[in-house]
Amino acid sequence: MENERLTDIKQLEGAIEAILFAAGHPMEYSKLGEVLGLTPRDTKQLIMHLAERWGRDETGGVMLLTFDSSCQLCTNEKYLPYIREALGIKRGGNLSASSLEVLAIAAYNQPVTRAFIDTVRGVDSAYAVGSLLDKELIAPVGRLDAPGRPMLYGTTEKFLRVFGLSSIKELPEADSVLAAVDALANRTDEDGEAAGEAASGE
Repeated sequence: MENERLTDIKQLEGAIEAILFAAGHPMEYSKLGEVLGLTPRDTKQLIMHLAERWGRDETGGVMLLTFDSSCQLCTNEKYLPYIREALGIKRGGNLSASSLEVLAIAAYNQPVTRAFIDTVRGVDSAYAVGSLLDKELIAPVGRLDAPGRPMLYGTTEKFLRVFGLSSIKELPEADSVLAAVDALANRTDEDGEAAGEAASGE
């Protein structure tokens, strides 16, 4: 049995909100359009209108994030401490300085091979790349047309969500980000050396 086709704008927007709430993950505009009998373009226009409406209330608990080809409902990050306490979620999963460095290199130079990342950093990056893959912040996007056909990596939609971006074009200037990551890495190294000296009694 086919669903009744919705024509009222308010009903269409309500259906989109219901689908996104139930999904809990990004939904492609094309899929939403297919379900609602709309073109991807019309679907995206409706969602942009919804996102604008939701964005007017900065105190609202829910936000509508839009990406190049999909969208997702998510909670307002300002209420994250209350969500963690209510649901018993422990803080964790922060990225190490090395993972942040690898992520920055991948984000600003994608698609990249692991060899490229290793060359830029001057050290082996296998662990950091593996960690970012596990966290779904980067993903394979193809293979380089070169001997051995090494894997190419790029950032994901989860990366955009985590950093509050709609697209890669919204990334801040590379120099400032890489400088901050480099400073963090250096501070981490210094803290480690200081801890080692304290432990040895020097």
